[in-house]
Amino acid sequence: MMSGAYPDSTVVEAAAMRTTLTLDDDLAAELNRTARHSGKSFKDVVNAAIRRGLSAGERPISTVRPEFEVTPEACGFMAGIDPLRLNQLLDQLDLEDFAAATAKNQDLT
Repeated sequence: MMSGAYPDSTVVEAAAMRTTLTLDDDLAAELNRTARHSGKSFKDVVNAAIRRGLSAGERPISTVRPEFEVTPEACGFMAGIDPLRLNQLLDQLDLEDFAAATAKNQDLT
């Protein structure tokens, strides 16, 4: 706390700040579990987790990525498939799906 009565004085007190956090259920359960297993208080576990998270942001993120190579392979249509008639094949498949759905609906009635 800065002393207002003595402007030349630089007395600073570190005080804990009391606040309310809304935690996700899974995060609260993990923090509670960690506190139980470590024998530390919930407050100490939360403070340590926040400190670790904040300090992780101070380190530069590595931009070095492993190299990879894409190897192209010759692809083509299966024998008997005419690429110029793919729309007709799609129409045929749609008709078969429609016929199967219609037959199923008729069986239900």
